[in-house]
Amino acid sequence: MTSSDQSPSHNVFVYGSFQEPSVVNLILECNPVTVSAQLHGYHLYRLKGRLHPCISPSENGLINGKILTGLTDAQLENLDMIEGDDYVRKTVEVILTETSEKMQVETFVWANKDDPDMYGEWDFEEWKKLHMEKFIKASEKFIEWKKNPDGRSREEFAKFVEEDLTAA
Repeated sequence: MTSSDQSPSHNVFVYGSFQEPSVVNLILECNPVTVSAQLHGYHLYRLKGRLHPCISPSENGLINGKILTGLTDAQLENLDMIEGDDYVRKTVEVILTETSEKMQVETFVWANKDDPDMYGEWDFEEWKKLHMEKFIKASEKFIEWKKNPDGRSREEFAKFVEEDLTAA
């Protein structure tokens, strides 16, 4: 048994592409138990030129998402690596949708709260229809890279989740 099998468990609030079970399964190599929750005081933004959203503090904001429960240190590291330096992992308080119980969890907040590329409202259903397939392919490439970087940088794989706006 490896040390990652015995690590403390983490609960992470997800709000974008990580609400999709097939993405979570690929990145975490398991299907964690999920719980619906709401995060108050943040807004879910689209990002110009990207296939994924970000969140940033917003006084009247409300985000519906899910909590991935019982993650190991190694699984949390996978999330950290795929999110990269653009996000900061932060502890926040969410409210469980079914019970209204409050819970402290970790989530990923966009590092640049004044980023001019943030706009509007990100839509999960629209993302599933238009971008999920490409995002899954990018995630597969990321996992391949993590297992065998072979001298390649993370940035090589970041481009796979950037939207080709010239193709529209």
